[in-house]
Amino acid sequence: MAKGYWIARVDVRDPERYKDYVSTAKPAFERHGAKFLARGGATSPAEGVSRARNVVIEFASVADALACYNSAEYQAARAIRQSCADGEIVIVEGAG
Repeated sequence: MAKGYWIARVDVRDPERYKDYVSTAKPAFERHGAKFLARGGATSPAEGVSRARNVVIEFASVADALACYNSAEYQAARAIRQSCADGEIVIVEGAG
């Protein structure tokens, strides 16, 4: 079974409020076995429009990645994130 990944690109407008998003999302990530591979580190934009914060999260499967995103815990966190940041999240199936 291929792993699943969240790829998130975010510009945070309110860093203090974003901390609430992080703490609210944590239980969903823990429950669904999230493993953070990249979280807001330095970037080297190569093409297109970039965002300030980039995150890659690995899950055991796409089903787990989707279950995390659709969970009540994450949806509560999502509402906070959308109030203090702009960005995109895409869920991707891993290769092999």
